Amino acid sequence: MQKKMMTAAIIAGAVATAVSSAALPTAANAQAKEKCYGVSLKGKNDCKAGPGTTCAGTSTVDYQGNAWTLVPKGTCVTMELPDGRKGSLTELDRDLPEA
Repeated sequence: MQKKMMTAAIIAGAVATAVSSAALPTAANAQAKEKCYGVSLKGKNDCKAGPGTTCAGTSTVDYQGNAWTLVPKGTCVTMELPDGRKGSLTELDRDLPEA
């Protein structure tokens, strides 16, 4: 009986380790992202879209300068966008919705 309990404890420990290890790549991926302003299409931003909006999905203009999307770290300012636009690590004063 004691041997079965020990085996069950070992298996439970192995499962717990496997589950916690599986979560590590997700945490690493989240750390490898950065906020990039001015690259989102209308309604596709991750958060912040200026005055009068709340958060994710609230941008009202394509490439809205004050709305951001998470992108792979190091790619924001090199993204190729229409009409010579560039992404930015800070808010932009371009492509803002009409007041």
